[in-house]
Amino acid sequence: MRKVLVLGGTRFFGKRLVERLLESSEHSVTILTRGHTSDSFGDRVQRICADRTDPQALAEAVGGQVWDVVYDNICYSPDEASEACRIFDAKAKRYIMTSSLSVYNPSPEALTENIFDPQTYPVRQGGKDDFSYQEAKRQAEAVFMQRATFPVVAVRFPIVLGTDDYTKRLHFHIEQVRAGQEIGVPNSTAHISFIRSDEAADFLLWLGSAHFTGPVNACSDGTIRIGDIISIIEQVTGKQAVIQEKTANEHMSPFGITQSWYMDTTKARSERYSFLSLNEWLPELVTSLNRTYEV
Repeated sequence: MRKVLVLGGTRFFGKRLVERLLESSEHSVTILTRGHTSDSFGDRVQRICADRTDPQALAEAVGGQVWDVVYDNICYSPDEASEACRIFDAKAKRYIMTSSLSVYNPSPEALTENIFDPQTYPVRQGGKDDFSYQEAKRQAEAVFMQRATFPVVAVRFPIVLGTDDYTKRLHFHIEQVRAGQEIGVPNSTAHISFIRSDEAADFLLWLGSAHFTGPVNACSDGTIRIGDIISIIEQVTGKQAVIQEKTANEHMSPFGITQSWYMDTTKARSERYSFLSLNEWLPELVTSLNRTYEV
């Protein structure tokens, strides 16, 4: 039985990952939690309580246990990455860090892993408040790739969507259109990548048994223009969107990028991983979310 530790396993795709792991009798699953968020796993998982931003508490919680796979969904700074490298030295046989599309700058071309190389990126220490989100993720990747003594994969996810998205980014657009409120969209023709929350969990599960290391892009097949997302919402709701290039901050789209921003998944697909079709599931998700407002 493989021992698996999940940091960040009580909500969104982290919670779905734990559910996937528990579907197989091959895994003994432990979740590390601060104890602030309840879960529905019961006695099917073991729990250790600690704040991962507190190195001493994290080290004490982990103790001397050795893990076949560690999933880290909540690493947001080089300081946290450095402590993880120290704490899990000789205790992690494989370490999977959730990173982000944000390590890349927007581009008219599909973004491949080699565009940002964490192996050669200069490391600067600091907490997440010392950097932008983009730089914090870049630095965290760089620390793991340059300093970890165990094999590390950095999964670069785009915006993750789902009925369980606690940030409610897609919900925002549906609500605005239904209410006749304007939405700020700087560039409606910009292409973007997405991944569904259950798909993200499936990919993480697959990575636990994969053999490659380093950064890897993971997103649904295909891209979509921001304007086409709005069109889908208009069709599903039967209402016309009010789109402005500029508006008050509270009305700006969470997808409001000024240039295209999407990833190439050749590396993952070359390892025979198959992603879902974005153009198939996104309209279904919009329809599902819209129903919640009709009850």
